[in-house]
Amino acid sequence: MQMELYNLIAFSIALIMVWWITPIINKVGQKKGLVDNPQNDANNRKMHQRPMVRLGGISVFAGTITALLFVWILGGFGWLPTQKEWEIWGVIIGGVTFFFIGLIDDLYDLSPLYRLILQVIVASIAWGVGVRVDFLSVPFGNLSLVHIGWLSLPVTVIWLVGMANAINWIDGLDGLAAGVCGISAVVMMVLTLFMEQPSAALISAALAGSALGFLRYNFNPAIIFMGDGGAYFMGFTLAGVGAIGLVKIATMATVAFTAVLLPFVVLAVPILDMSVVIISRISQRKSPFIADKRHLHHRLIQAGISHRLTVLFIYTLTLWVGSIALGLSNIPSGWGFTLGATILLGYISSRAWNRSHKK
Repeated sequence: MQMELYNLIAFSIALIMVWWITPIINKVGQKKGLVDNPQNDANNRKMHQRPMVRLGGISVFAGTITALLFVWILGGFGWLPTQKEWEIWGVIIGGVTFFFIGLIDDLYDLSPLYRLILQVIVASIAWGVGVRVDFLSVPFGNLSLVHIGWLSLPVTVIWLVGMANAINWIDGLDGLAAGVCGISAVVMMVLTLFMEQPSAALISAALAGSALGFLRYNFNPAIIFMGDGGAYFMGFTLAGVGAIGLVKIATMATVAFTAVLLPFVVLAVPILDMSVVIISRISQRKSPFIADKRHLHHRLIQAGISHRLTVLFIYTLTLWVGSIALGLSNIPSGWGFTLGATILLGYISSRAWNRSHKK
């Protein structure tokens, strides 16, 4: 069976699974009172007006795992070297564990410090089984790579934990995190397929199907939220795929220097959003962990741009940086995709500009 067909199967099963199970989770959550009530928002940063079930991450998690198990039974993962098999399990089990950390937080409201400690422990274990960043790019001289040795552990932990929280932090508008992750996962799938990393591509395909399928119920006006569980799961999984599927490899189609950069380019939007927010909070002598309205989506809403247009703008921005990654990887017509994404971004940006300056 062609590898592309396995990816289509993984995407489709995840999509259908999410479509089927999400209404059930929503009904159970409403019945049990497991909702996010905007009246309990001490920081006045929540954008919804009525109580919403925040357990949609269960369907994203279930869809992804079910799809991967089905493809595994069909033989889609094939024979893997022992080290590669450990890396795949590291991403999957790490994602599962991050999901449960988030789910427990959704149900019992864990403290930020306790969540961070648990995440660091899980990321460290994932590093131990091979989900790691061993090289960093040096953007000068002959554009070489530096093997970072023992620094691989803290760099990997920052990458995995940071991305999980970055996705959680942008989950502030209906459909925003799910759409950003879905677009990023599709780009990751294309990149890893092109670079002959089929196992990483399968994980990306399943995650893309779940994330985009969830938009049926989560796009504005949403009827359910994914919660911390879904955001942590998607963020960790994307970061893990980037580590095992892109950072570790260098093919004839791309130099190693570029391969290391690709996951950071694909996920540039949540990375930059989180970085700017943290720097802004620290510069004002505030805790980087205290929620506020400094995120990009908050600033766009405050500028007078509508909810939907704000989300569409950030979708387009995510697609644009993803298309740049396709170009950098030397995928055929990669820069053509970048041109198309640039035109689309220009159009959406003009609409947002006109809306923000409309009197």
